[in-house]
Amino acid sequence: MYSLLVADDHPLFRDALQTVISGGLAGSLLLEAESLADAITLIEAQTELDLLLLDLSLPDAEGLEGLTALREAFPWLPVAIVSAHQERQLVLDAITLGAVGYIPKSTPREALLAALTQILEGQLYLPPDIMRRPAPRTSAVPPIANASSTSERLARLTDKQLEVLACMTTGMSNKHIARELLIAETTVKTHVSAILRKLNATSRVHAIVIAGEEDLSFHRANRTR
Repeated sequence: MYSLLVADDHPLFRDALQTVISGGLAGSLLLEAESLADAITLIEAQTELDLLLLDLSLPDAEGLEGLTALREAFPWLPVAIVSAHQERQLVLDAITLGAVGYIPKSTPREALLAALTQILEGQLYLPPDIMRRPAPRTSAVPPIANASSTSERLARLTDKQLEVLACMTTGMSNKHIARELLIAETTVKTHVSAILRKLNATSRVHAIVIAGEEDLSFHRANRTR
């Protein structure tokens, strides 16, 4: 069904991932690599790969170095991060560099399978718990008063568009957003198009990264004052 590759030097995690994939993605193949070099060798030997799952702490690559190298060498290959690190800014940085998802290693089995399925279906996956954390603020002054570029762009959004954007930052698909906000999926698509235009974002991912620079809950709360 699918061909996946995991680059992680922890055999217990690789075994756990094998169990999840064999049980939930029947017929799929999971190749294993213990280092970035091993992963590159396997990628070069494969004619088809649907997804690479990359740990951020490999013996020969630390942090986002591996992701950067893989995106440059194999731009055709989707890469999702699997990591014990759960810093919100790290998630945003990974997405900015081209990752198609970020899955914490603490993710429960069913949620892990759902995340993998979402990514393999071509959707972005972001960890909801991490993305709901407020962005750090250095000032108590309302964002519009600060007149920062991001704040000004967010101020252009309607209340409903802010709600849609907040859902987008948790990795929800348009269908999921429609169910969450009790609106039609076509209405969600209209809002997403307006959000991209008002934020001057080139893509859905770009809009999420822009939103990550600010605390959306702060903006939404200020609308009610």
